[in-house]
Amino acid sequence: MTSRPAAVDVKSLYLPSAMGNIRLSFSALTGMLPVVTAVLCMAAVVVSCVHEGHPEGASLGPGDRLPDFRVTLSDGTSVSTEDLEGHVSLIAFFNTGCPDCREELPVLQAVYEEFADEIVLLCISREEGAASVASYWEEHSLTMPWSAQDDRRVYSLFAASGIPRIYIAAPDLTISAVHTDSPLASLDRLRNEILQNF
Repeated sequence: MTSRPAAVDVKSLYLPSAMGNIRLSFSALTGMLPVVTAVLCMAAVVVSCVHEGHPEGASLGPGDRLPDFRVTLSDGTSVSTEDLEGHVSLIAFFNTGCPDCREELPVLQAVYEEFADEIVLLCISREEGAASVASYWEEHSLTMPWSAQDDRRVYSLFAASGIPRIYIAAPDLTISAVHTDSPLASLDRLRNEILQNF
């Protein structure tokens, strides 16, 4: 005759902690499942908006030349790499759904307000359409020029992953500085790097 293990009715879980044992009932854990799921999904979105990699993207850094590209700005103006020659330029890639980008955009607006007559500043979306960008710009009273890109075509000429991503280039089209989200670029830092290119 084979004996069976006795059935165990587990209704709670005890977790040791520095403050004593913590008792969690499974019904409480089940009730927290939607919250835990939502938190994990939000964390995945934040990480993916900033760091999802695409091996086909470039990896440009200081000393590299700006790649050949052309974008159409929100006012209908077309700007190409050739148009940037002879000017200090700042090119920023963003997506308004990215928390770090939302933090960096007001800094870029301040740069634009300070240097609008002296540099070319382009904000280029990565995988975000014109309606979404225009709505965000209006809601946050942003006035810098932007170009909506539904794909990664332009972005991948510069990088494979990571937004926000800011490039400052000298009048000869040589990249002098690159900023990502680690750390985000401050107004003072961008100002100093721009001034070094005059």
